[in-house]
Amino acid sequence: MRLSGFLRIVAIIFTLLATWLFTHTYFQRTGKTISIRDLLDFSSKTITEKHSRNKCNNNKKCPQDFFAFKIVSGAANVVGPSICFEDSIIMSGVKNNVGRGLNIALVDGVTGVLKQHKYFDMFSGDIDIFLTFLKEIPESTLVLVASFDDPGSKLNTEARKLLTDLGSTYAENIGFRDSWVFLGAKDFQGKSPFEQFLKNKPDENKYDGWPEALEIEGCIPRKIL
Repeated sequence: MRLSGFLRIVAIIFTLLATWLFTHTYFQRTGKTISIRDLLDFSSKTITEKHSRNKCNNNKKCPQDFFAFKIVSGAANVVGPSICFEDSIIMSGVKNNVGRGLNIALVDGVTGVLKQHKYFDMFSGDIDIFLTFLKEIPESTLVLVASFDDPGSKLNTEARKLLTDLGSTYAENIGFRDSWVFLGAKDFQGKSPFEQFLKNKPDENKYDGWPEALEIEGCIPRKIL
């Protein structure tokens, strides 16, 4: 077996395990669990399904009681980010409701209904407004985040801790002009598998002064109370 094939198998197994951990901890307060077998069965079904357009134009169709999502970060300071949930574009440059900094959508984890969407200027904005927003996120809320231009200049220790509590692995590292996309939850215990982060490195950046745009997509379980 070639090394690339072996690494691909390892990556698939890791993704399945990470997704199982996320769904297991997300459902832990409800008593509902999802087994590794369930995830493997779902993966097999999606591979054999006839290709058709999926919600948010995702590569895979989500099963019943799962929400489809796609989050794309901004490209440099030119192309705005986008957040899609259940085939509805919540935020995008086309809708003209995104801005420099962190673009965040809050969705009810039970009903899938959009609660709020807002962008926060992390370069010149008021950090206290952002802190208040994070502290007031209700329980059972999904939090979808996309960076644009500069997501980290204003982030302080308290803000990073609140983002980490939502399930972020990289909140402690986000800095000037980094790229970041993330889906977490208010009452999530552990680390979310739905996150991508790319550091601003002048010698490695795809764009002049910015790293490349990032994208995540997938299926998140509906929380049943």
